[in-house]
Amino acid sequence: MAGDPENGTRREVDGKECVYYDGYWIRYYSPPDDTLTARKRLIDHLTRRTFHHTEPGINTPGDNLEAARAAHDHETNPSRKRVNAAMLAGALFNRATDIFTTVVTLAEKGVEISPTNELMRQCGRCFKEALELGKQVKHYSGEEGIDELWGEPLKAFTMPIASFYESRYVKIAWAMRDIDRIAEVLVSVFIGDEGYTGFDRYIYEYAAAAKAEAETMRSDKVIFQVWPRFVAAGEGLVGYRPERAAQPSVISRQREIEEQRLIRDGRNLISYLSGARVPMPKSTDDFVQRCNEFKAWHDIPLAAGS
Repeated sequence: MAGDPENGTRREVDGKECVYYDGYWIRYYSPPDDTLTARKRLIDHLTRRTFHHTEPGINTPGDNLEAARAAHDHETNPSRKRVNAAMLAGALFNRATDIFTTVVTLAEKGVEISPTNELMRQCGRCFKEALELGKQVKHYSGEEGIDELWGEPLKAFTMPIASFYESRYVKIAWAMRDIDRIAEVLVSVFIGDEGYTGFDRYIYEYAAAAKAEAETMRSDKVIFQVWPRFVAAGEGLVGYRPERAAQPSVISRQREIEEQRLIRDGRNLISYLSGARVPMPKSTDDFVQRCNEFKAWHDIPLAAGS
């Protein structure tokens, strides 16, 4: 929009140094010096984070790469082959990090390894193949794939660290955008319902806490304020109960069950976004559609832009 700062603009916002990307001021962290050792630490962290946020059972050790590939190549059942592809992607990721660890160890001992060395080329090939297969890997919730997260170790291998940090801010901004979409559509479901008067404060507080959690590194001591706020806000959101008649009708009880399910699922989706720090467009679109279908069924006016 006209008048918005340019992406990459930095300034102090609410007492913290921030950088602006795609509509959001995000807590800024200086990138480390671009050394092989720093790159290894970054890739190790990103690989662990990727496996943490994806489906279980796919963190295949790199020394099982050949067995994982053979199982994938021989599987014919489509559903099982998808899982074999995810396991093969995991093995490729771990093989790549194994190779890069060896390169860094040699470099620390004074052995110079050029970017065109066969070890480096093999490492890059493993990352690239893992990225392609990663399109079949799902988030641990089963909601959807998260290609943006799966591709980060490859980016950290191929891009300057400072450029990688910039790409992360863009993804965080997009995740924040999805969090705000979910919050707004949830508010539109309950606005005008006297039983939920003031409930929008719980939704907006959780969205704000989730965005703060998404922008904060775990190594930052401010996490001791950010994380408790995020957890408490989530508990307050799902623990809220509307004011209803002492003897509600069957229809009213059924509606409340549906409302509580929407609130719980919205809270969960926001938590997935803040944890992964990447957008989840399919899951967000599906949830917005669910909320709009609920409003249409119960004759609730659609909110602007929902």
